Amino acid sequence: MPTDEFIAADRPRELKFDEIGYWSELKLEIVRDYAKAYTTALSKQGWCKSKVYVDAFAGAGTHVSRRSGESVQGSPLNALSVTPAFDHFFFVDLDSAKVDELRRVAQERTDVDVFEGDCNRILLERVFPRITFADFRRGLCLLDPYGLDLDWNVVRTAGQMRTLDVFLNFPVMDMNRNVLWHNPEKVDAKQAARLTRYWGDDSWRKAAYRSDPDLFDSDRVAKVTDANEAVAAAFRERLRATAGFANVPPPLPMRNSTGATVYYLFFASQKDLANSIVSHIFKKYAGRCVQPPDRS
Repeated sequence: MPTDEFIAADRPRELKFDEIGYWSELKLEIVRDYAKAYTTALSKQGWCKSKVYVDAFAGAGTHVSRRSGESVQGSPLNALSVTPAFDHFFFVDLDSAKVDELRRVAQERTDVDVFEGDCNRILLERVFPRITFADFRRGLCLLDPYGLDLDWNVVRTAGQMRTLDVFLNFPVMDMNRNVLWHNPEKVDAKQAARLTRYWGDDSWRKAAYRSDPDLFDSDRVAKVTDANEAVAAAFRERLRATAGFANVPPPLPMRNSTGATVYYLFFASQKDLANSIVSHIFKKYAGRCVQPPDRS
């Protein structure tokens, strides 16, 4: 298993690690906690032939804390350290330097596959077909895009497979900054298309906007007051009704020091036990999901 000393050795000088904020560090803890519970539960069930971990936006495996400046072990290395262990790992990233780092850390392990490229294509073509219900394989998949960089087809396929538990970053800050304006007529069409791709269709408009007739314009449409909660609730229902996940607990809102939601952390699964475990974990972390004020 990689150690801090091993990870640091011979690292490519051109590689720059991502700086991550408070919420990302918290998310890493949550996913790590569930991964341990996940492998523990499946290890007790003799029918499961392979426990798989999938990271679609894997990064380099190591980050730098924006708060402390110290190294933070990323989700791939957390997954490699989980006990009981996963049987196979799939890591995907677009950045060639980060992919090289992941391959270096893996040291040609036969239980690790690292892919360079668009995860929206790689997951559907090269990863998901290897986690089938018929082969008694099950997987935990982390979909943590940098923004609206995820295709709904990936989420829908994951739900229809019936073999995957999924953590999903719902980037509501990106949505508010680029798409969910108070006046939807002024939103750039390309930005709206990004959200439609993430959502799967344009039904997000029904959740985010309402007719707001006034004296001068009876057809005026405006953003609803509680748009964040409205779109999150609509997407939760979409995960259940359209993607086909049987269990989607209320997402965990990650908030900044002023209380504004940065993103929602969703979880989706077919299993009641998974739902119960994640609901417990979310409750455990709920009091910490507001970023502390900067005291520097």
